[in-house]
Formats: sequence, C-alpha cells, structure tokens
Amino acid sequence: MFRPGVSGQAAEDQAARHLEQQGLRVQARNVRRPYGELDLVAMEGETLVLVEVRKRSHPGFGGGAESIDRRKQARLLRVAEAYLQERDWNGPVRFDVITLDGQDRIEWLQDAIQASVS
Repeated sequence: MFRPGVSGQAAEDQAARHLEQQGLRVQARNVRRPYGELDLVAMEGETLVLVEVRKRSHPGFGGGAESIDRRKQARLLRVAEAYLQERDWNGPVRFDVITLDGQDRIEWLQDAIQASVS
C-alpha cells in the first residue's frame, strides 16, 4: 500500500544522510509555515542550503525536479524569506533539489532554484 507521508519521510531521511555524507550539516527538517515547507536546511561552510526533496516512484510521473513549477518555487521562496528573517540570516543562501527515483537513486541538483531572497 502506498502511503505518501511515509515515502516522503523516508526520502527526506535518505537525502539528509546523503548531504551529511557530502560534508553538509543538517540544521533543520520540515520547516513549516502556513504557505509552505522547507524539507531540509543545511550548512555547507558558510552557505545556508535550503533543500527541496522530491521522490518519483515511477518514471511516467516525470522527474522530481520538473515537478517544481513556478507556483511551488514561489511558495518555497516565501517560506525561505520568513525563515531567513526569523533567523536574521545575512549570509549566502543556496536552493538545492534532491530527487530520488523508484530505485532510490539520488540526484543532487545544487543551486537548482535561482532566486533572490532578503
């Protein structure tokens, strides 16, 4: 039986492990606001990395990165702006996407969402 919450949580767990294996430090998970959520927040050196995790169990559904349309990007930016203001963050920020396919192969797209956040 397919349970999206369980699958999504497992994908985020795997993505967090992958980031940590690459030397990043995961700072927060599932940063929720009424208008959206940041799946993972990590540090790479002095850069704050905001990560969207996408899992696609079947290639017919399209790739995970392609599922992040302009509307989703706008929600991510809104959550990011709130998060950065709450933390009074003034350093560099990067938006990454981690996708997992049906065989749990990871693709890490660094700087995948280009935007300016204050």
